[in-house]
Amino acid sequence: MNGTAGNVLSTVERHYKDYGLRAKELGNEGKKVIGYICSFVPLEMITAAGCIPFRMRGDIHEPITKGDTLLETIVCPFIRSCFDLSVKGTYDFLSGMVIPHACDSMVRSYSVWSYSLKFPYFHFVNIPTVCNESSLEFFNAELDTFRKSLEDLVGKKITDDDLVEAIRLHNENRDKARALYEFRKEDPPLISGTEVTMVLTVGSSLPILESNALFDEVLIEIGQRKKSPLTKGPRILIDGACVDNFELVKIVEESGGNVVIDTLCNGTRDYFPHTDVGEDPVKALGRRYMEKINCPKTYRKNKTDTFEGDSTDRFGDIGAYAKEFKADGAILYVYKYCDPFGFEVPARKAYYESINVPVLHLEDVYSAGTIGQLKTRIQAFLEMIG
Repeated sequence: MNGTAGNVLSTVERHYKDYGLRAKELGNEGKKVIGYICSFVPLEMITAAGCIPFRMRGDIHEPITKGDTLLETIVCPFIRSCFDLSVKGTYDFLSGMVIPHACDSMVRSYSVWSYSLKFPYFHFVNIPTVCNESSLEFFNAELDTFRKSLEDLVGKKITDDDLVEAIRLHNENRDKARALYEFRKEDPPLISGTEVTMVLTVGSSLPILESNALFDEVLIEIGQRKKSPLTKGPRILIDGACVDNFELVKIVEESGGNVVIDTLCNGTRDYFPHTDVGEDPVKALGRRYMEKINCPKTYRKNKTDTFEGDSTDRFGDIGAYAKEFKADGAILYVYKYCDPFGFEVPARKAYYESINVPVLHLEDVYSAGTIGQLKTRIQAFLEMIG
């Protein structure tokens, strides 16, 4: 996937709309493309095996039909959409799929995925919910099991050197994504939130070397911009789980706001935490995926035993990002039936109040039609804080 200067973003848009285009080509060439649907899947292990990690997306424009004959309708609508596309054949180019122990919608539906799809490889990564030393010891053993399963798939050993190189490449990818976010600090931002969503989404569908090259091309193109494609307006933080379609961001921007930062699974949650280097690579991966990914599903003991202290421990990244990117307000966007985020809504609202950042809480069902219905509320919120 190559674009020349001046048309890289149009190439990105084409691959965003025809998602999986490059992965399908590679799958047809005999490469092993491994699908995943959560930030907790250790991508470095897949890359080290010589496979291509591919973040599966849903489609808010595609009604969930066939999937609902096999999966309960009380499951998170994002997971249901990904599953629906899969059973309709959208992801038939995959060689396998990895599901981690994240939310109940993933864990409890693993057997349905593995029974319903005919991929030659399936693996469940059991990630502890409690974050402590014994949990890390358990998770390191799980990573070794994951490593062995991939070795069996590809028919070769995954060496520590393979893992070190994969860690280096994925850390580079995260550095480049962070550099992309730096353009959002301008007022108005030099890059729109819609563009960022497309670039990061497409990047997660490519082999890591191609993703790094794409990010480099985008950074060059944005760096050459003389002016922003946006006008000044309220600076918004989007908070929530996986928002892999740009419609919500686009509504904010069309209503006069600028999305400048996020705490989303396919945003900062994926791209900001690094894997440490210079130590045992499996232990380093264990610490990244258990300790550094701030997800509601993970329990970290509060050192202060107070509500305020717990809020700071759990949501401190929100406050740090809001300050760094000068956010004027936040939209807390939660999918219906998303228990991890749903249970946290009151605590998150209280935290926003404590840092004096106005917040709009929206609950949605992962559908283009319902997102459009939220426009009036978003416009009223922007007017209130503008």
